[in-house]
Formats: sequence, C-alpha cells, structure tokens
Amino acid sequence: MATKQRLKAAAQVWVAQSQDDVASTIRQIGDASRDVLRLQAAMNDEIAVITDKYQALIQPQQERLKAMQEGVQTWCEANRDSLTNSGKVKFSSFITGQVLWRQRPPSCRISGADAVIDTLKRLGLGRFVRAKEEVNKEAILNEPEAVAGVAGVSVVTGIEDFVIEPFEQEVGNGA
Repeated sequence: MATKQRLKAAAQVWVAQSQDDVASTIRQIGDASRDVLRLQAAMNDEIAVITDKYQALIQPQQERLKAMQEGVQTWCEANRDSLTNSGKVKFSSFITGQVLWRQRPPSCRISGADAVIDTLKRLGLGRFVRAKEEVNKEAILNEPEAVAGVAGVSVVTGIEDFVIEPFEQEVGNGA
C-alpha cells in the first residue's frame, strides 16, 4: 500500500519585530522591486539587440524560402495531372519529400454583423442568429438581497487584501 505524502506549508523565515523593522523592510522591498525592473529592462535591451541581429539574417532566408516554395508550386500546378494520376490522389512523393493539395473546410465570414442579423431576421432566417443568455453579475451586485437563497449564487464581500507599496520619489525638471 502506497503511503501518501503530506505537503506542509513552508516555514515563515522572518517576521518583523517592530515598527522600525517594517519600515526598513518596506524600503528593502522597494529597492528589490526596482532592481527587478532594472534587470528586466536590461534583459529586454539585450533581447532587442539579439532580435535585430537575427532578423537581419532571417529576412533574406525567408525571402529565398518563399521564392523556392512558389517555384515548386508553379511547376507542380503545371504538372498536376501527371503528379496526381489525373486527380485520383491529392499528393505526389519525391525522393526528398512530398507535395500535397488539401481542400480547406468551408468557412463563413461576416462583415457588418448587425446589418446581417437584421437581414436574416427580416427574411425569416432567425435560425441563423444565436441568442446568448448569461447571468448579469453587475445587477446581482446591485441587488444582492433579491437573490439571497438562490442555489448557485453567492455574493462574496469583505475580502481584504494586504498590499505593500514602497514610496517612490520622482525627480522633476526643477521648473
């Protein structure tokens, strides 16, 4: 029989012992937060340099790749009957790979959705219009007593978050 391991919460390493400890630690939190921001900015600067370097190398390869793909497609389209056995198959194999012709599934694009909905309804084609019902949470929050006792509805109040906000000094232009 396998034993079940119990996970325990990590032990609290340090707890402030005074108001001075809290003030000092909040300053340290601010320092550490600014260090993280500086490191992230430095990382992003380095990523930008790397991206620029490789983008310059990638761009010509992408253009070369596109030209080769278009050349292969043009030849294969011109020779499609012989490659597909007069349309009996939708692929052709070569020593180094294969080419395939695939039919995409049907899709539907709508432009001017409001006008399309009105037209469909007017033409008696309402079955093509979807009506979505959902609970209005904002209304429940405005009248929580009206839904008291309704199964599946609970209004949560009184949750308190603890937030630490180190003060940040901004340097002005001295205007």
